[in-house]
Amino acid sequence: MLRMDKVYIIRHKVMAEGKSIRSVARELGVSRNTVARYLTLSEPVRKESVPRPRPVMDKVTPRIDEILAEWAHRVTPKQRLTGTRLHRQLVAEHYQVGITVVRDYLREKHRRSAEVYIPLVHRPGEEGQFDFFEVTVEENGEFYRAWKLLLHLPYSGRDFLWLYDSCDQLAFLDGHVRAATYFGGLPQRIVYDNLTPAVKRRVGLVPQLTERFQALVSHYLFEPCFARLGEGHDKGGVEARGKSIRLQHMTPVPRGESLTDISVAVLREVDEAWREQVQQDGRRCWDMWQEECRQLIALPEWPFEARRVMLVQVSNKSTVDIEKARYSVPSGWARLEATAYVGVDDIRLGCRGETEVVPRQRRGGRRVQYRHYLPELARKPQAVRQVAPELVKELGEPYGKLWSLLESRYGPQEAARVLSRVLGAIVDHGSQAVAEALEAAFQAGRCDLLALSSRIQKTSMMVEVPAALQSYRIEAGSPADYDVLLAGGVR
Repeated sequence: MLRMDKVYIIRHKVMAEGKSIRSVARELGVSRNTVARYLTLSEPVRKESVPRPRPVMDKVTPRIDEILAEWAHRVTPKQRLTGTRLHRQLVAEHYQVGITVVRDYLREKHRRSAEVYIPLVHRPGEEGQFDFFEVTVEENGEFYRAWKLLLHLPYSGRDFLWLYDSCDQLAFLDGHVRAATYFGGLPQRIVYDNLTPAVKRRVGLVPQLTERFQALVSHYLFEPCFARLGEGHDKGGVEARGKSIRLQHMTPVPRGESLTDISVAVLREVDEAWREQVQQDGRRCWDMWQEECRQLIALPEWPFEARRVMLVQVSNKSTVDIEKARYSVPSGWARLEATAYVGVDDIRLGCRGETEVVPRQRRGGRRVQYRHYLPELARKPQAVRQVAPELVKELGEPYGKLWSLLESRYGPQEAARVLSRVLGAIVDHGSQAVAEALEAAFQAGRCDLLALSSRIQKTSMMVEVPAALQSYRIEAGSPADYDVLLAGGVR
């Protein structure tokens, strides 16, 4: 086949310059038939090539297919069968074949078996795509591995993301609740991988949902859909978007005091960039979102309770161990069984009608609040001496000032004895009443236990009368008044 420039020269010499076909053929080194053909055709003609016979490949390909079948269960993605290794095996079996033939056959075999992707149509409010992505964050100056939860709406292109310590079921459920609140609804169906938090097992092609995920689906009434096993590209929108966010909005590594702070900052940046985007057809993403949000499933009156409920045993030290972290609880719970409602950010503990909420710690973390041990510390001055700095920091002022004065005047041993008695007053009268008495004592310039005790008693006996009852006057009765009543009763 001639090039386009040579076709132009042939046509110009014959049709414009008036030269003969014979002379042009001789000048350009082509046949007269070629010159004559391009006088009627203005551009090169491509002929379909006829496959040439390949006797070597026809002979060796059956054996290549046999080797691929025999070794199929002995290879992995990182230890896959390459053309070089396959050629070496064929040579060892005395096949006369070149490595290029082997590679060409493998390339064509892969092309024929490769999946053909279908261009899909995304309608407003119909579909969402969900996935987790591993990322790195800097929290309080230290680098941590975190998991980015991402829910992507393909129609409008809007995203919701949040960062978690792990990609367990608690984060999975909590992310849905946050996303529903952020979007003001959920799409009709959400596409997932076969995640352990969502799928308990598969029976044929039908996935069986975990109980907690089934409860979430029942609460919000959306349809869960799952990609084929090992085919994450079935939800290619969220896969591509997760990588894009990591490169565009999480590079360099985001930093903050907590995962919540980092999540809020990254989500704000992603949303601001999304509002400025325009689709290829000229439509603004924000306008498409206005259309999509009207098609989302309306939220129920209350959000789903994304907590894990578990029973925990309180130790003799009045502590509980939850997911490799230790927490203190009120000393009255010691050796009892408590119920823990484990959330992403905090844990709600309940026992015999009492409730405590503590911030959730990472694995290996420890959170001891010494205000839980006030009744015991009131009886153990030596223990007070060991934990006094932490204790007064929890109690706040004026207890910090009190401890400083006692320690500077009496020394740590005697100061601990005095503070233990003050702690006993807190147990009996409450922290607020004792704090007010201490403030009054400091202002009066006297802070001995006798004066402090009288002030606490006076404060605790004062009862505030509601404004609606202050106009009423209650007269005191006398024992003689009851004689009339008794006499009337005898009659």
